[in-house]
Amino acid sequence: MTDLILTTFDWVPEAPRGYVRDLRVRWALEEAGLPYRVESTPFHNRQPQHFSRQPFGQVPWLTDGDLVIFESGAILLHLGELSDRLMPVEPRDRSEVKEWLFAAIASVEAASQPWSFFQFSGGTDETPMRTFFDNFLEARLKHTENVLARREWLVETFSVADILMADVLRLVDRFDGLAAYPACRDYVARATARPSFVKAHADQIAHFAKAD
Repeated sequence: MTDLILTTFDWVPEAPRGYVRDLRVRWALEEAGLPYRVESTPFHNRQPQHFSRQPFGQVPWLTDGDLVIFESGAILLHLGELSDRLMPVEPRDRSEVKEWLFAAIASVEAASQPWSFFQFSGGTDETPMRTFFDNFLEARLKHTENVLARREWLVETFSVADILMADVLRLVDRFDGLAAYPACRDYVARATARPSFVKAHADQIAHFAKAD
């Protein structure tokens, strides 16, 4: 098997370091023990070649032979299909992993991402839009809390669904948004204590620091 190639930015500002979504892919690759290397694309002055691989000019994308896959959720699904360390082989469990993978994106991150934009902006004004996203995220976290209070992982064993869900919740926790959700907070702590996350996080920080 040839090395997989993960492409991310050559540099990003300090604030998003440790949270750029190539981390999810690094984490999965480390969990699975799949051989890979990291390549860079410019953060500034993004070229047509970048948009030909990621039509929104974002990162990451993964190259697997003749395949080029963008969007972190799609990449995680692809990696899950390559390794039973990331997705179980039993059909019912595989289906459940896929459900939670999409739930992390479409239900939880759909609420947490706009909320996090307000947090990054540093604004404290209670506008109607801010209140809407606070309430939207709260509703999603309440349901997630109920699930995680009864489980160690989303499915019976750790999977790509946990990589994605934990990373989504990790950003909320950065701004103390999990203070009222102890099961969610404990889940993030369990997931990020895994050696594969620790290495992936350190590698991302080092990658961007090289360009300073």
